[in-house]
Amino acid sequence: MLFGAHVSAAGGISKAIDRIEEIGGNAVQVFTQSPRMWKPTQHAPEELERFRTRRRQARVRHVSCHALYLVNLANRDRAIRTKSFDALQATMETARAIEADAVVFHVGSHLGYGFDAAVKKVTPALRELLELTTDELWLCLENAAGAGGTIGRSVAELAALCDALDGHPRLGVCLDSCHWWASGVDVTDAATLEAALEDLDSRLGLERLRVLHVNDSKTPLGSNRDRHDVVAGGLLGDGLATFLGHPAFRDLPAVLETWPEDGLSSADIDLLRELHRRGRRRKRPS
Repeated sequence: MLFGAHVSAAGGISKAIDRIEEIGGNAVQVFTQSPRMWKPTQHAPEELERFRTRRRQARVRHVSCHALYLVNLANRDRAIRTKSFDALQATMETARAIEADAVVFHVGSHLGYGFDAAVKKVTPALRELLELTTDELWLCLENAAGAGGTIGRSVAELAALCDALDGHPRLGVCLDSCHWWASGVDVTDAATLEAALEDLDSRLGLERLRVLHVNDSKTPLGSNRDRHDVVAGGLLGDGLATFLGHPAFRDLPAVLETWPEDGLSSADIDLLRELHRRGRRRKRPS
């Protein structure tokens, strides 16, 4: 398993590699532009080249680019859908330029008009975006906590999107521990996690799993509320060891997205590694 975190790209996107190297990570996630503004960042060619060079030097084995939070490909407003597509396209193009491994995004919300209709609305845009993937770069759907009309609140919804896209070979999945918990899957219980992964394997295939987001939760199981907490500091607590220790995840990057108020440090990466070790020692359900 690889261990890393979402880090700032302030001062130039290549600074993300410097920051993850400082804390001992070998996986990293970045925004390629401000997550709360539509306007894409224009990265200088030399900055993109430095990112690639520094990645090799720092031995960072996985790079994810997270799309901005404003994206909603399912919005009925054509202007919002167009802005969402353009933002995702810009993220994909930057991801290709820095030789990233994944672009992670939320499809958005149907805002009440229905999941089936939303799938039909988002499929053409996703088909076009998948044309920008490569053998190395995958487009990854992130599971949602399930509030309102959010899309991807269950493995069944993720599978429906995959089926609508004819099982595209470079359509991946990013699993967020907090979101899965909030949507009703107790990732701290070995038997429940095993059953959930068997369901994912049967509907999508475990080979589509490309990234893990490791977050604790401030809200109860099944709350459908996306409220991250510091790893091992929330309601999942030490139970995150069960999640991190599952053998289905052993080759994946585990990316922190939440950390203490005093900032991210090597201790946070070390905690991920320790939880992983503990989880591997726990007995799996027979």
